[in-house]
Amino acid sequence: MEKCIAVVGCGIWGRNIVRNFYNLKALHSVCDLDDENLKMIKELYSDVHITKNFEELLINPEIKAMCIVTPSHTHFKLVKKALLASKHVYVEKPISTSAAEAKELKEIANEMGVKLLVGHLLLYHPAVNRLKMLIAQGVLGEIKYAQSDRLNINYFKNDRSVMWDLAPHDVSMIAHVTGKAPLRVISAVGASSEFEHIYDITHLTIEFEDGLIGQVSDSWIHPQKRVSLLVRGTKATAILDDTLQEGKLKVYDNKKNSQNDIEVFDYLEIEPLKLECQHFLNCIEHDKTPRSDGENGYMIVKILESAENMMLGAKKELLDNHEFKLSRSK
Repeated sequence: MEKCIAVVGCGIWGRNIVRNFYNLKALHSVCDLDDENLKMIKELYSDVHITKNFEELLINPEIKAMCIVTPSHTHFKLVKKALLASKHVYVEKPISTSAAEAKELKEIANEMGVKLLVGHLLLYHPAVNRLKMLIAQGVLGEIKYAQSDRLNINYFKNDRSVMWDLAPHDVSMIAHVTGKAPLRVISAVGASSEFEHIYDITHLTIEFEDGLIGQVSDSWIHPQKRVSLLVRGTKATAILDDTLQEGKLKVYDNKKNSQNDIEVFDYLEIEPLKLECQHFLNCIEHDKTPRSDGENGYMIVKILESAENMMLGAKKELLDNHEFKLSRSK
């Protein structure tokens, strides 16, 4: 494909996206506000255009698509500008932290006739898609329950909460492998270990279609990394452990007691991000709808916004009760 992609934001994750689009021979430009980041990009990829000027990219006819890898609170403004400039857009998750904004972006993309892909990376993970195939083939039976744990250390905590940082992966992955859309949040709790206004631990319980219950736990304070998905059906239970180097996907027979009675399933070892970038280019070239399109992004943001409102409501009630008890004790 011709060099037509501009990547906006080349922080830690943005550099991985830059690398992949460069290797796919599609990278035209990189935009960032940090001089050191741009200097590093130029040293690694001397033939790539670098700039601090986002507006410059919008009017360049050689740039057909833009990849937005900036903090989540900037996504709406930047994505909207790109879409209205008739650029295809790949935006890192979440598409926005507001359901109304997410809906507006997907509608603009449809009106402008351009592709909008949200970086729900695990929808492109080979092991995740192998599990999706097993579920579709009935290997697990009727799916009753799913649990996703994404626990790690994050010393920066520069997002709105750990939920907005990590849960888009969990909710989109459960919906993808089971084929069931999330319907409503049953419960949502969060805790702040350091900064009162930022939740760095969250636990969600979500009802999906056909009565499927999904539970999602995310943490920025867990010293032992855990990235696992459990899916239980009426016949068998699958566990996908993404921290393992091999044997990530195992299926356990529900009727057998021995932990040795498992089946390990193979899959192609390809970097999920490479597959996601390839998919974006393929959708542009062949006029296909992205797997993680604007509708998919909107669906996830609606659920997370509802969960956040539930957590904030519970926090307010707790504070109100505390103040009431203090006033009664005086």
